[in-house]
Amino acid sequence: MSAATATAMPGRVGLGFGRLVRSEWIKFRSIRSTWWCYAIIVALTIGLGAMIGAAAPVMGLPEGTEVTQEVANRQIVLLSTSSVGFTVLVAAVLGVLIITGEYGTGQIRSTFTADPRRSGAVLAKAVVLAVATFVVSAVATWIGVVLVSLFQADKGVHADLADPSVFMPILGSSVYVTLIALLAFGIGLLVRSSAGGIAIALGVLLVLPIVLQLVASLVDQQWLLDVSRFLPDQAGAELFTYESSGDQPPAEGVDLNGWAGAGVLAAWVVAVGVIAMAAVKKRDV
Repeated sequence: MSAATATAMPGRVGLGFGRLVRSEWIKFRSIRSTWWCYAIIVALTIGLGAMIGAAAPVMGLPEGTEVTQEVANRQIVLLSTSSVGFTVLVAAVLGVLIITGEYGTGQIRSTFTADPRRSGAVLAKAVVLAVATFVVSAVATWIGVVLVSLFQADKGVHADLADPSVFMPILGSSVYVTLIALLAFGIGLLVRSSAGGIAIALGVLLVLPIVLQLVASLVDQQWLLDVSRFLPDQAGAELFTYESSGDQPPAEGVDLNGWAGAGVLAAWVVAVGVIAMAAVKKRDV
């Protein structure tokens, strides 16, 4: 009877998306690399914030000068997001490992058996990665903000944390870390190799911007600098950049704001994800 039922209901194959998400969450939290990467992100975010907050003087003001609200807001944002350059690299490594680890062990066959169309399982992995990374980063960041604010209060720095110019960049730092994790996930899905995926992800984040800026300075071409501002790390950095309320001289060349930077980085994530998904559907596991 079971064979007849299976034959009569050929469309009932695989799991629904909700069950796929629950399944991926179980696998996600059972992997040691997940806990190690998140532990490093938390330690760097809180630890660096506390140390720099305790040691850093008020930037841009002579000692003894009264700290204005503008200066205080900028100071807290800069110190609270000082660890992002490091934590984003850890998130990139995690994003690659979450998908390439299954290819390495062969578990990806079981995953795609549960979802023969494959897209649901991949999206479920991405959702779990994005939500977990954002929550961990946001909680650690705001703990760091509290510590930084307490240490800086002794130096006369009292930021208005409810001010959008403070709140949005701090929130944006966690969005940036999350989007980079998803970008690395797409790269790992495309190349199916932990070493190759990590090398490409870190190369895009670390090496490519330096190369473009070096070449631009050697040949004195502004357009190369403009191109570099559309790279994932440069565009994403606008998400946690403090925007002063005062008049600022116009930047030379292309100048992205936080929303434009978020859009560019999101476009990178979508583009790589679409290419990777198309490759997954066509090739064997």
